[in-house]
Amino acid sequence: MNDAGSGAHGTGFGAFVGRAHAAGHLVVQPRMGMSDPAVMRAGLLATREAHATTVGTLTLDSYTRVGDLESAELALLEGVALNGYPLVSHGLDTTRSILDGVLDADFPVQVRHGSAVPEDIFKALMAADLDASEGGPVSYCLPYGRTPLAQSVANWARSTALFASARRPGLEPHLETFGGCMLGQLCPPSLLVAISALEARFFYEYGLRSISVSYAQQTHRGQDREAVAALRRLCTELLPDAQWHVVVYAYMGLYPQTPSGTFALLGQAAELAVATGAARLIVKTVSESLRIPTIEENVSALEHASAVAARTVRGTPPDADSETYAEASALVEAVMNLGPDVGHGLLTAFARGYLDVPYCLHPDNTGLSRSYLDEDGRLRWAVTGKMPLTRTSGVAPARSVSSAELLSSLSYIRRTFDSGPAGDSSAEERIAPRGA
Repeated sequence: MNDAGSGAHGTGFGAFVGRAHAAGHLVVQPRMGMSDPAVMRAGLLATREAHATTVGTLTLDSYTRVGDLESAELALLEGVALNGYPLVSHGLDTTRSILDGVLDADFPVQVRHGSAVPEDIFKALMAADLDASEGGPVSYCLPYGRTPLAQSVANWARSTALFASARRPGLEPHLETFGGCMLGQLCPPSLLVAISALEARFFYEYGLRSISVSYAQQTHRGQDREAVAALRRLCTELLPDAQWHVVVYAYMGLYPQTPSGTFALLGQAAELAVATGAARLIVKTVSESLRIPTIEENVSALEHASAVAARTVRGTPPDADSETYAEASALVEAVMNLGPDVGHGLLTAFARGYLDVPYCLHPDNTGLSRSYLDEDGRLRWAVTGKMPLTRTSGVAPARSVSSAELLSSLSYIRRTFDSGPAGDSSAEERIAPRGA
């Protein structure tokens, strides 16, 4: 089974998304996490009641993400608000009270966390009968701290196997890769696609059969479509009997600061998801560049994305035999040939520089690669380091990237969308917040 529709007749998070996709609906989802149980419950209820096909999110706090449970518990005792929901520290009874009457077959909930040490998180979500989470041994290690990659791979191997063991009638564990979102920006799509596909294969090798693969909207619409097509082709090859779907993320870098710019960019993310056959979209809000969004702002983003998706026609998917696929396939092939399983392959690949994330400062990242934006807004390799990309057609001779060019590239999307109407989804077409 090779796409969201294939798993439409089961139960759980993946099956819900599959049913929605088969019915022609894009599932939209917020990043939402509040430490106050009452507010968290209100956020889930508002998401469920939005005029869109939605799933809920419990996004965890920073202390829980890094395994500092003592600080999370102290904050709760002192009444200090956290930047997410402390799933482990709140305890099972509190989480069940939040989910009671909210979580069901028509409204699944995913736990999102960002941890390289996720075992306690998986134990807590499994105890609460939650069946969906996300992350990965590379994508939740390299960008977020200095945890050794070998330790993260071992942690994720244990946690994935543990999560897979929760499978039973009525519950199919689901994991989403975060590999398609590495660093948020300035990572050429081929590397995003390769890491997302490899993390999916990692989950598969540890027993999971309900998987989603991520890709974050980048700087060029055509290149993004090529990337999602390449990701779908690789997953067909790497996940032969799994139920899987693609999840697109609205742009992860510096977000526009104007309402018109934010809604236009989000609208293009929804169009990308529909046009490429993705089943789910993670939204961003009008306040994204300023502060943590309110529940109302999240609902407005969900409804706007859903409205754009509903009027977007699913076209003919782009040719999967693209420059992006050629590069991504070369990277995946190199890793798969390096060890008895993907975990060993990933460690060896990073040690040798076969995988190398540009501008990533983690000690286990070689740090030789660099990227740039060309005149059309496509992300290109400036320097490939030791990555096995010389045989692919799109790699140009090495070039330097100045600090001024790097800073300009980082703000490219913000400047483009804040300067005026962009794309097909103008501010006038957006869904206004309720009560406006």
